[in-house]
Amino acid sequence: MSYPTFKAALAHVAPVFLNKDATVEKACSLIREAAGNGAQIIVFPETYIPAFPVWCALQAPIHNHDLFCELAANSIKVDGPELALIAKTARECEMFVSMGFNEGTTISSGCIWNANALIGDDGSILCHHRKIVPTFYEKLVWSPGDGAGLEVCPTRLGRLGMLICGENTNPLARFTLLAQGEQVHMSTYPPVWPSHDPAVHENYDLKNAILIRAGAHSFEGKLFNLVAAGYLDQAAFDLLKQRDPNSARILEGSPRGISVAIGPNGTPISEIMQADEGI
Repeated sequence: MSYPTFKAALAHVAPVFLNKDATVEKACSLIREAAGNGAQIIVFPETYIPAFPVWCALQAPIHNHDLFCELAANSIKVDGPELALIAKTARECEMFVSMGFNEGTTISSGCIWNANALIGDDGSILCHHRKIVPTFYEKLVWSPGDGAGLEVCPTRLGRLGMLICGENTNPLARFTLLAQGEQVHMSTYPPVWPSHDPAVHENYDLKNAILIRAGAHSFEGKLFNLVAAGYLDQAAFDLLKQRDPNSARILEGSPRGISVAIGPNGTPISEIMQADEGI
């Protein structure tokens, strides 16, 4: 049996922090750039639009009300104009797009989900997934999702599935996709994920943590794994540092996420991106 071959793009990039419109504009530009370089699918990081709320790890929630309000105001809806513009760009470029975003709803001003949309090369939304259980301090921001998005989508590139961050350590979620014959998996991660104050306790090695779980899923499922983590740019770092100088020390001492493609044998088949922004 022969299988399709294609070029994949991993967007190891920063959003325009807490600015949904500018971030969507940047995303569309990156989709066009990837398509121009021959890619047929591009994977964006966890909650790329408009940002990953890393501040929840840095300060108590009583000090972060303004940031939460900004995040809520810049969250987008599945049927909103922002995702429609990304879908239009995907259709024009004949690209598959995996997009992480903060999802809002018309029936609540403060309910947000950690969501991911898989957009087809015809601009249709093939799968809409909400992170089932937010991890650790993420529960201060996101509502729990459900299993409706644990779906593998047949496409001309193969059978595509996706999980968000810590879900890639959830055996039952992974099995649900493997049982549907998943061939290409997409894993999305934040730019940085402080688990401890580095002055008190060593953070776990985020690079190895991602490689272990991505490699395990690839090896078990005999599939390709497209891993995309965010990038913490200087503008976001400076904003968080300005709010609390102690945040700079914690961020500097916390490992960054990585973006990499993993083959069916469980080992990387691309360079590992971590320190620099790019595709």
